Amino acid sequence: MAHDKKPPASARPNIHETKPVPLRHPSWWIGGAALLIFVVMFIRLLVTNENLHWEVVAQYMFSAEILAGLGRTLLLTFIAMIIGLVIGVVLAIMRLSRNPVFQTASWVWIWFFRGVPPLVQLIFWYNLALLIPTVSIGVPFGPELWSASMNSLITPFSAAVLGLALTESAYAAEMIRAGIQAVNAGQTEAAATLGMTRSQTLRRIVLPQALKIVIPPIGNDTISMLKFTSLVSVLALPDLLYSAQMIYSRTYQTIPLLIVATIWYLVLSTILTLIEHYIEHRLNDGKSLELSLVLSSLFYSKFWAPRRTKVSA
Repeated sequence: MAHDKKPPASARPNIHETKPVPLRHPSWWIGGAALLIFVVMFIRLLVTNENLHWEVVAQYMFSAEILAGLGRTLLLTFIAMIIGLVIGVVLAIMRLSRNPVFQTASWVWIWFFRGVPPLVQLIFWYNLALLIPTVSIGVPFGPELWSASMNSLITPFSAAVLGLALTESAYAAEMIRAGIQAVNAGQTEAAATLGMTRSQTLRRIVLPQALKIVIPPIGNDTISMLKFTSLVSVLALPDLLYSAQMIYSRTYQTIPLLIVATIWYLVLSTILTLIEHYIEHRLNDGKSLELSLVLSSLFYSKFWAPRRTKVSA
């Protein structure tokens, strides 16, 4: 009986020399072409539409009024995030406490400040003097040591900080609580066997590891806070948006000034995204990254995904 002969080794394909061939998707080409046409049309609109008045945009891009509003926006974002995160850590620890009073109080706080819109809170805090005209500190049922008018304490800036920070505290508390719960419980048990107290375990073991988990959502929250600061324009607080509004109310150049504010918001959001990406990699790797590596890593992780491949014989 004849047997089939195997082809010589030289005729068989070498698996190490095969090259991956990307799968072809016609929908990618169609979608890419449609998207490219849209981008070209959008760029053409930006370049040819005379109503955009790019010369006015360039004129006010670095004006003193706009830069002052920009600085106030950054200050509001920074203060509101710091206060919100500090309160959020306390609330998260209270939620995880075995004390039912702490658990209930933190739940009510989070429920209230997550449920009330930030704009409503800003208006409420600004008008707090209608509810409490004066604030006083003294001995209970004894002499009064200090008192002040609520109108003098609640300025547009302090009302903005209160509204933004308390809103952030509720969201930060849930993110931090989730990060703490994601840490392996075996590590806290091991810390207890070493004689660490609960506070030491939380400070030295749990929170540092939870920080790696909560950095990405906190970074997103920081960018959201930057945009939430535009709500303070209802309090006549001259942030970036309100500064642009005051200028175009005098010059009637509404669209160019809104473009100025838009460009600055995009610049600040991009910078905050890069900072968050840098901190995230630094915590994960324990190494500092060059700015060029941060940029390339950001572009790759956000806009590109690994392609599926098939092996050709």
